Amino acid sequence: MLSQQTIDIVKSTVPVLEQHGKTITTVFYKNMFEAHPELLNIFNHANQSKGRQQAALANAVYAAAANIDNLGAILPTVIQVAHKHRSLGIMPEHYPIVGYHLLGAIKEVLGDAATPEIIAAWGEAYGVIADAFIGVEKDMYDKVEEETDGWRTFKDFTIVEKVEESDVITSFYFKPVNGKKLPTYKPGQYITIRFQIPGDEYLINRQYSLSQAPGNDTFRISVKREDECMPNGKASVHIHRNLHVGDTVELSAPAGDFHLDTESKTPVTLISGGVGITPMMAMYQTIANEQPERPVAFLHSARTRNHQAFNDVLHNINESLPNSTYKALYSEEGDGFITAEFLAKHVIDGSDVYVCGPTPFMQAVVSALHKNGVANENIHFEFFGPAEQLELVQA
Repeated sequence: MLSQQTIDIVKSTVPVLEQHGKTITTVFYKNMFEAHPELLNIFNHANQSKGRQQAALANAVYAAAANIDNLGAILPTVIQVAHKHRSLGIMPEHYPIVGYHLLGAIKEVLGDAATPEIIAAWGEAYGVIADAFIGVEKDMYDKVEEETDGWRTFKDFTIVEKVEESDVITSFYFKPVNGKKLPTYKPGQYITIRFQIPGDEYLINRQYSLSQAPGNDTFRISVKREDECMPNGKASVHIHRNLHVGDTVELSAPAGDFHLDTESKTPVTLISGGVGITPMMAMYQTIANEQPERPVAFLHSARTRNHQAFNDVLHNINESLPNSTYKALYSEEGDGFITAEFLAKHVIDGSDVYVCGPTPFMQAVVSALHKNGVANENIHFEFFGPAEQLELVQA
């Protein structure tokens, strides 16, 4: 438990963190990687170069300070981040390194304003927060390792099939090298694929949604090929061009808190943009396999038909389900975009709504759902990469 004095000091820094948070986290990552370059084997270099990781950490530090007297309020964020940490192999010994450089960055950016009392209070608060993460992550590691044929961090898999789904999306199917069976997972979860690009010093880690329902003898991910000049393009281009059937990669066990509630009979609306279709495929197929009478609407937005994956599969699933609707809009073919009016017509009343796609897409969709009166507790969304804050347009 933190003393009231520590709580008061940490909360007093909230305005400063709101103003200087991203500067602090930028300095933090720079200093930490200079002192511990081996951590570049874990962190996503593209997210660093785009500033997304720095912004996400700044938001998390700000939220921790603002809720330091009620850390239960940020428990959903802790669980979400812990899933990502577990899928990347973050271990307890990493936390003292992070704490040392985070406090150092606060001192470096704020200068004399970071008094010894403030640094001491933040050191104490960080210890409590770090212990919470370590405890949650230990439970997650233990759980996946205890599952039948489970494993703790990474395991070797062979690519057994490679399928072009569209002009820009290719699916990869994986089986364990050791011939063991796969653990089950929740539709919507993701895995981390780890590999090394020839000539690069550090490993690459990328998290991709599992794009088919659980219960198969393979894991499937469906990867969009990004522009090679973009920060995240290097990895996706390598995966498309240089990973082939018979190659071996390392995969984490499935992770993530964005998944279909298969215990519920509540109607479901799935809304995806672009490659955000991938976790929705796992959800839609699961409904078809396990709850075929459950009402479901699948609403998708893509630039063109050539850019969309799984179109034939989606139509087949839709036709097989008595209470299903599937609608796709192609913006460059004159269909326009998913709007509040479109959602008012096609979102099932009272449904649980799952949203996935690029951040601007999710901002527009979630804002439109709010405008249409959909309750927050019925809206679930997933970011690709570090969780960002959605800048929502209020109704």
